[in-house]
Amino acid sequence: MIIMDELEEIVFKHALLNAAKHKGSANPGAVMGSIMASEPELRSRAKEIGPLSGKIVAQVNSMSAEDQQAKMEELGVQVEEKKKQKKEEGLAELPGSHENVVMRFAPNPSGPLHIGHARAAVPNGEYVKRYGGKLVLRIEDTDPKRVYEPAYEMIQEDLKWLGIIPDEVVYQSDRFEIYYDIARQLIEKGAAYMCTCDGADFKELKDNCKPCPHRDQSVEENLKLWEEFPNMEAGSAVLRVKTDIAHKNPAIRDWVAMRIVDEEHPRLGTKYRIYPMMNFSVSVDDHLLGMTHVLRGKDHLANSEKQKYLYDHMGWDIPEFIHYGRLKMEDIALSTSKAKEGIESGEYSGWDDPRLGTLRAIARRGIQPEVITQLISEMGVKMADSALSWKKIYGLNRNIIEQKVNRYFFVPEPVKIDIEGCPDEEIGVEIKRHLHPDFEERGERTFVFEKQVYIPKKDYKDGFVRLMDAVNIDIDGDDVKFHSNSFEEAREVRAKIIQWVSDDSIPAKVVMDDASVVEGLCEADCKDLEIGDVVQFERFGFARLDSIEDGEMIFYFAHK
Repeated sequence: MIIMDELEEIVFKHALLNAAKHKGSANPGAVMGSIMASEPELRSRAKEIGPLSGKIVAQVNSMSAEDQQAKMEELGVQVEEKKKQKKEEGLAELPGSHENVVMRFAPNPSGPLHIGHARAAVPNGEYVKRYGGKLVLRIEDTDPKRVYEPAYEMIQEDLKWLGIIPDEVVYQSDRFEIYYDIARQLIEKGAAYMCTCDGADFKELKDNCKPCPHRDQSVEENLKLWEEFPNMEAGSAVLRVKTDIAHKNPAIRDWVAMRIVDEEHPRLGTKYRIYPMMNFSVSVDDHLLGMTHVLRGKDHLANSEKQKYLYDHMGWDIPEFIHYGRLKMEDIALSTSKAKEGIESGEYSGWDDPRLGTLRAIARRGIQPEVITQLISEMGVKMADSALSWKKIYGLNRNIIEQKVNRYFFVPEPVKIDIEGCPDEEIGVEIKRHLHPDFEERGERTFVFEKQVYIPKKDYKDGFVRLMDAVNIDIDGDDVKFHSNSFEEAREVRAKIIQWVSDDSIPAKVVMDDASVVEGLCEADCKDLEIGDVVQFERFGFARLDSIEDGEMIFYFAHK
């Protein structure tokens, strides 16, 4: 039995603890709740403790912070710091064995890779590096309607930019005879059957967990229909894999393995009419190519279950299936089909239009491949959806390139000014600025100041301004007059400091992230740049030199 003094001490401790957590002000209800939760033997005395808690809380709240602290020390009360649960980030260890790891990246060649594809490509590439495994690039081109022939090369180019070099490249269009052999084996095992049901009729049966009339055909009947399959009309028959006809998910019930396709294939022409469905070709290839781990989006959960039936029928070991959540990204076009439509209509300039989410569009703007690799790796491979923002991309890219790239002047929408009253000693003066203020060893840029210079249109406003590293000027409408050359004077009045270029500047334009174009002039030392170089235009942002046309330098804007 706890006597009153002991009870008071207990209440006092809880009140002090609550006060410490809430800036010195305890709450009677919270104190009472804390006591009931941590001192279950006192629950029978709740009516007694309630008024006591109110009295002691009032006493504690009237104490100064110093007195509260002293009382806590006297009673041995310590505030436990909440341990922040560490958020799991990065690529967790793969399940199962890490010996002889074989993984694959398996895109459809409907277009070049976009950042959504990187969600799959990067983890596969990183895991193979980690475990010294093998990476297979498998081009899944068994749907002629979705094949964009240039994508065969574009995909490998995009992977190379990411730093991913596959150990083997496989084209599913080269493997039709393999698929036919496995299909025949399934029929012979009684695990697949030829179905000539009307699509709507089969759906009705399937939805009601009823087998179609062809499910119990003999192996001989199915083989006979299989041999006749290539000569049938499109849509008149399919090959189905037997599953559980009463499966809770209707989509999994007796799924289609093979169908007739009359479209011409870019690589095969009209050589074949019987084409494998994705779940069939993927299962066959994952097994025969020795996949140990298969990474795929959670939208493939049902497909993984479908494919396990085929593995069971064939007596194959099932690889480790690992599913991950969707990649969400704002303000970016990730749909390959919509991008293709936009290119064909002239809305986009091409697959590397800055408004698209293709890897080549991102690369064209000067985003470094390690940015994408790092951000995707940090997401890890987990079921929760992940968000990727331009803010994250820009922030990391800035951290990577800020120290690497040199700085130059770019004057957007240039306005030529003639500085009245400029002393002779200021004209023709060479002004030097370091290519990078933190790395003087890289060398200097040289400007020759003249009384006629170009400044940005947005900076052409009435008032006192300083031309960077040169002179101070007064702008009054059309009149531009020399004021002084003192930097200290400009700093005292907090004058705006603006970049400028002379007549030896180079015509330039910057294609922005929304595809708009900013015309301007860049300083003469930009002549030393090479195509692909990324620079920082002071007070403007980072940009990549894309081309030089008729003496004009074309840059693509990366970010501020």
